Amino acid sequence: LSELEALMERMKRLQEDKEDEEASQEEMATRFEKEKKESLLVISGGICAFSVPFSFDDEIVSTDVSRYIEDPGFGYKDFARRGEDHLPTFRAQDYTWENHGFSLVNRLYSDIGHLLDEKFRMVYNLTYNTMATHEDVDTTTLRRALFNYVHCMYGIRYDDYDYGEVNQLLERSLKVYIKTVTCYPERTTKRMYDSYWRQFKHSEKVHVNLLLMEARMQAELLYALRAITRHLT
Repeated sequence: LSELEALMERMKRLQEDKEDEEASQEEMATRFEKEKKESLLVISGGICAFSVPFSFDDEIVSTDVSRYIEDPGFGYKDFARRGEDHLPTFRAQDYTWENHGFSLVNRLYSDIGHLLDEKFRMVYNLTYNTMATHEDVDTTTLRRALFNYVHCMYGIRYDDYDYGEVNQLLERSLKVYIKTVTCYPERTTKRMYDSYWRQFKHSEKVHVNLLLMEARMQAELLYALRAITRHLT
């Protein structure tokens, strides 16, 4: 099977399995913890989880971003140290964008919540119902896996989501690309962009980038707004 056909087959199988039997809460929690720990091992442009090498370093261009920041040490840091047994988890049902963050940010800055919410929804729901040359394809499962994987990298867990879907739908090279774009965008190279979903249209892959960026923004907002909420109460 080609990469595209294999991905579509996995999507179909996941849908059939979901209709037959749903995973227990305990199983879903275990799968999240596994995915969360493995995401810490994914190194941008270097080595992915399971020690699979990716030789992207030769194309990484040294980018001077110092002109855009005041703190030279500013940059992404993993939410936990590698090797820790008990990694912190942000339980989404305790503080969600829809039920908590949206109303607070609207209170702090009039109407900005509506604009952000519209942006999140538009990018998340954007689809041509296509996958490369295939038409009339429901891509909801794939879009949800991409969005939730970014949140998983930031330690955010949704109790009603089976993270086994992430591991089945997102291949290792794509996970490296996701972490690079989300956490170290200045290291992104064309070779990395070309390394995944080779049969997909550029418009579809650009949509992936938009989805990753909006997922990251929402994750950052959730942490910040939760901290403000705790301070106010």
